[in-house]
Amino acid sequence: MRPFYPAVLLLALVSTVRAEVTLAPLFTDHAVLQCDKPVPVWGRAAAGEKVAVSFRGQALDTVADAEGRWSVMLAPLTATGEAADFVVQGTNLITLHDVVVGEVWLASGQSNMEWPLKSAANAAAEIAAANFPLIRHLRIERTSVVQPAADVKTGGWERATPETAGGFTAVGYFFARDLHRKLGVPVGIVHSAWGGTPIESWIALEALKATSVYPAVDARWQKAVAEFPERQKNWPAETAAWKAAEEKARATHTKNPLTWPVAPAGPGTAYARAGLYNGMIAPLQPMALRGVIWYQGESNWPRASEYAELFSTLIRSWRAAWGEGELPFLFVQLPNYEVPNDPTGRGWAHLREAQAKALALPGTGMAVMIDAGEAKNLHPTNKQEPGRRLALLAKSLVYGLTTDCMGPTFVSATREHAALRVRFQHAATGLVAHNRPVQSLEIAGADKVFHPATGVIERGTLLVSSPAVKEPVAVRYAWTNAPTANLFNGSGLPAAPFRSDDW
Repeated sequence: MRPFYPAVLLLALVSTVRAEVTLAPLFTDHAVLQCDKPVPVWGRAAAGEKVAVSFRGQALDTVADAEGRWSVMLAPLTATGEAADFVVQGTNLITLHDVVVGEVWLASGQSNMEWPLKSAANAAAEIAAANFPLIRHLRIERTSVVQPAADVKTGGWERATPETAGGFTAVGYFFARDLHRKLGVPVGIVHSAWGGTPIESWIALEALKATSVYPAVDARWQKAVAEFPERQKNWPAETAAWKAAEEKARATHTKNPLTWPVAPAGPGTAYARAGLYNGMIAPLQPMALRGVIWYQGESNWPRASEYAELFSTLIRSWRAAWGEGELPFLFVQLPNYEVPNDPTGRGWAHLREAQAKALALPGTGMAVMIDAGEAKNLHPTNKQEPGRRLALLAKSLVYGLTTDCMGPTFVSATREHAALRVRFQHAATGLVAHNRPVQSLEIAGADKVFHPATGVIERGTLLVSSPAVKEPVAVRYAWTNAPTANLFNGSGLPAAPFRSDDW
């Protein structure tokens, strides 16, 4: 009998496994590759292994480096819905089927971006009609880690059909559907979102440390880490108590006296600084994208004063990581929510203002949703409208199509006798108040006390006054958590909330 050497056999098996060439998990059957830009393709293999990549007439060769990493760069591809095989040859052969070329967008943020089509308004009809084989969706699994990960976990690319579309991001799906119908090319959505998460989790740690607000962010984090064991122990009981109180409140038509117990923050959780960037954004780089759509902010409204800097930092740092200084970044401004027209509730107004400041960066666009929220629902079921408005921004700002993509935006307020005349951008089609006086207007004098005001539309401007303010110096519109917002332009897009003061 020949001698048996287990150690030698094990070494041979390990060598065989390591020799298998692999692709990054972003590349699967049914993938959409970005058109009209160089397309990086990468993966792993044994150190020194030769790797050949071929797709649509391009053939590229490379060699895996000492750590087993390899990459090639496809030359820009023309958009096409004609499927082709994508072939990678090493010591083994990988063939991806049904790969198309079109527009690829990253959809990120928290729960309102994560919200699935099956839970959106008119879901049954929308899903039944979701027969768009050239709209495709790649879900990035929830992952929070301390260091930037090399790969993400996905279920692979899926085509939009009635069998699959229910699990797609609803906002992303409606955005993609509008683009696909207008552009006539495949549209891929890379869905990387996690509900209930703060913006700090989505920013690289080094970028976060460079902000002026980092000491406050770090102090909260250190406190959370110290409290984590006790919070983790108590959280199940706190959650059970809240659910019991909620059931009782619904049965008696009263308000739940308890607030929802936020899950404890600690290492490896969704609230960890940079955790989601490390696990769900960094591994996507350098995937070729057309741009980013973003819906987040609900978890940051109590700290709105920090948000403007954090948001601009996120945009700049993501662009730097992708090597594109003006990578299109389109975002949803938070809608109306909480007690309607409550003048004491303005936290969300401050967060919306912080979001709007990102428009100072080139290549950004904001979908105003102040008219389309639900006062008692943090997750408005109308996901069609944010998707549509994001698509309007993309069609105008990214694809150069002539379309009105934004509603009236405050420019200035000048004194005229006992009134203030407000001027706007994006009001060339006129101002419309839906057949009733403009709602949610306030003005104040030098005493900084705001009073309800009336507004008269005149030639694309708004003349605002109040009998209680003889010498007005400041004006606000829709400056509460859940205002009645009824000012639009002639294209039917809502005016963005604004204030002329900084009090």
